[in-house]
Order: sequence, then C-alpha cells, then structure tokens
Amino acid sequence: MRVGIGHDTHRLEAGRPLLLGGVRVEHPRGLAGHSDADVVLHAVTDALLGAAGLGDIGDAYPDDDPRWRGADSALFLKETLARLNRDGWRVVNVDVIVFAQEPKLGPVKAAVRANLARLLGLPPDAVNVKAKTGERVGHIGRGEAMACQAVALIERDRPTIRNEEYF
Repeated sequence: MRVGIGHDTHRLEAGRPLLLGGVRVEHPRGLAGHSDADVVLHAVTDALLGAAGLGDIGDAYPDDDPRWRGADSALFLKETLARLNRDGWRVVNVDVIVFAQEPKLGPVKAAVRANLARLLGLPPDAVNVKAKTGERVGHIGRGEAMACQAVALIERDRPTIRNEEYF
C-alpha cells in the first residue's frame, strides 16, 4: 500500500465556470487555469501520481502543453487511473478538503463525492469530501482563490514482476 498527497490552487475569475470534482457549481466566478482548473480533480490526480511514485500533475500534464488547453480535468484523472492500472495499482480510498470562502460548499459536497466515486470506480464510502473556509484570512479568505488538498491510498491489485538483482 502507498499514500499520496495532492494539492492545487487556482484564482477565481469572472466569466469562467466553477467546476469542483467534475460538478458545475453555480457561482459568478470560476477558477482560472490552462485547463478547466478543477482544483479537486487536480489535487486527486496529483495524490494518485504521488502515491504511485509517478511525479506530479505538472510533470504528467504540463500547463505549457497546448494539448491540455481548456481540457476537462476528468481526462487527467482517467489517464492517471489507466497508468496506475497498467502498473498494477488500484485506488482504495480518497479524502479531499476544498478550501473556499465562497460559495458555501455544504450543498454540493454530496454531489462532488458521488461524482468522484464514479470517476474513480469506488463505492461512495471510499471517498470523502470536506469543505473549509479561509476564515477571511489570506487569498482564500478574501475570496481570490480556491484550493484543494487530497490524500489517496492505493494498493497492488496484482503481483508485479520484480527484478531479482535488486533483492
């Protein structure tokens, strides 16, 4: 078993849709970024890559690559899950904290959790979503940005062939 931690932060900007965990949230401002800037999917992808020892989301899906311009962040998660699966890993559970002063996320946490579970192929009780405000402190508290932290646990789904010279 391995654990990975992921993090992402994006500025809020007028005229952009707000997507969290692949769920559209009604708000006059959305997250600015090269892709759709979904901080939840970015942090979860980052945590999974880290758990598998595969670098980070910036390595796998760099923001200077035109292929990812405007991309649906679910694609990053799907590609990462396929990579983990090829390497013999499966996701056990994911825990997420979204940091946002506004909008209030209590009403959408269940939808984000359900969509994350669907995207990850996990039962809903293997995914947890929490929301915290910035208590009006810093860039989160002033409503300038949102952030997300995620922790993922993965385990070997099948035995892997090991090179005996290392043992």
